[in-house]
Amino acid sequence: MFNISGKKAIVTGGSSGIGKACVKILSSNGVDVAVVGRRKNIGEIAAEEARKMGVDAFYVQCDVSDEQQVQQMLKTVVDRFGRLDIAVNSAGVDTASEGITQPKNDWDKITSINLTGTWLCAQAEAQQMQQQSPMGGKIINIGSAAAKTARLNAAYCAAKAGVVHLTRSLAMQLGGSNINVNSISPGVLMSPLIAHAPVEFRERVREITPLGYIARPQDIHGPILFLASGASDYVTGHDILMDGGRTLSTLLDPLERITPPRLSIDDEVEQMINELDALGIAYDENFVALES
Repeated sequence: MFNISGKKAIVTGGSSGIGKACVKILSSNGVDVAVVGRRKNIGEIAAEEARKMGVDAFYVQCDVSDEQQVQQMLKTVVDRFGRLDIAVNSAGVDTASEGITQPKNDWDKITSINLTGTWLCAQAEAQQMQQQSPMGGKIINIGSAAAKTARLNAAYCAAKAGVVHLTRSLAMQLGGSNINVNSISPGVLMSPLIAHAPVEFRERVREITPLGYIARPQDIHGPILFLASGASDYVTGHDILMDGGRTLSTLLDPLERITPPRLSIDDEVEQMINELDALGIAYDENFVALES
C-alpha cells in the first residue's frame, strides 16, 4: 500500500530544505518529480539528484505568489507528465522581524508566499486532478508547529495557521473528487532557515523537545510517503504535527533523558554544514549565514 512508483508529482520549494527532502523521498520511491522553485541554480541540482534515482525529474521556475506563474507551471508539468498524482506545497519564507513592530512589507512577503502561494498552487493542482482520468490525487501542504504555538513572528504564525485550516477546507470540498488534502506541520528543522539562529536557540530547542534533538529535513520522509501513498486513502483534512513532542505541553515540568537522543549534536552540526554547503551559503562557526 506504500507503493507510489510511476506516480507524477510536483514539489514547490523543492530546491532546498524540507522541499528537497520531499523530492528525495518521492524520487527514491519511483515518482517522477517536478522541482518547483525560484532559484534555478539549486533547483537544477535538486532535479539532477532526483534523476539519479532513475526517474524523470526537471526544474520549473515559479514564484508561487504569482497566479499566472502558477498556472503556467502546472501547464508545463502536465505537458511533460500527462497527469498529476501528488502535489507537495512546501514553498515558504521567514523573516527576522517580530510581532507588533513587524513591517507591512514583511507581512505581505510572508503571507503572499506561505499562505496565498499555497492556496494558488492547491487550487491549480486540484483543478488538474479533477480534469484527469482517473480523477483524484494527493495534495500535501506544509504547515508548521507555529500554527499551534505562538512565535514572535506574527505573519509566519498567521500564515501557517491559515495553511492548516485551508487544508481542512479543501479536504471537505475535494473529497468528492477522490482528492485527499492533508498537511504536515514540522517544528524547528536543521535547515538553512535557522542558519541565522544563535547557538543558544538551538540549545533551548533541544532542552524543551521530548525527543531531544532538532529535526533533520529527512525526518519528513515517513509522513510524506504515508500521505502520498494508498496507505492514507481514507485520511483527509488531517495535520501531522512533526515536532518531536515540543508542543505537547507548556513544559513546566523539566524533561529528563534516560538514554541519548537518536541524533547527537555532532550529527546536527554535520547536517547543517551539508545543507549550507549544498546551497553555497557562507557561514561562521555558529552557522550564522554570512551571505544570502
